[in-house]
Amino acid sequence: MRLFIAIKFNSAINSALLSIQEQMKRGNIGGKYSKPENLHLTLAFVGEYGTPDYVLETLEQVRFRPFELALGGVGSFGSRTWWAGITAPDELHSTAAQIRHYLAEADIPFDRRKFSPHITLIREPSKPAMPEIVIPDARMTVEEFSLFRSDRGKIGMNYTELGTIGCEL
Repeated sequence: MRLFIAIKFNSAINSALLSIQEQMKRGNIGGKYSKPENLHLTLAFVGEYGTPDYVLETLEQVRFRPFELALGGVGSFGSRTWWAGITAPDELHSTAAQIRHYLAEADIPFDRRKFSPHITLIREPSKPAMPEIVIPDARMTVEEFSLFRSDRGKIGMNYTELGTIGCEL
């Protein structure tokens, strides 16, 4: 099964992300928009791995305190993916580093590319340049992250939450 570790968003950030996508649609940008229920911030992509319980047990070692995230701009990875950025506090990077450390220590494979906090909004946009986007002010306090399973459906990817890891209060 295909697994990844991510932060789910509160309604304020989800609404803001949908507003950004609407601005793109009003700019007549076609493409594969991320479904509202699939918007998330990936901390680590595991990929194909058959024992999610072992991944969850491994993640229980991660220690972090609540921290705040805020939307912070838009950008692209070439012409194939447009994304929304996150104002990334040190705690976000520290939590992602711990997750990756414990995965490696447990011999759980994961994508080792440098952590680059972003939220995918659209893949394969129909125009080469992003229109002018107004970023709504949206923030949340992160108190947990989740392990998800990713399955390909008839109309895109479907994500199922398999478990959560909470912060130290």
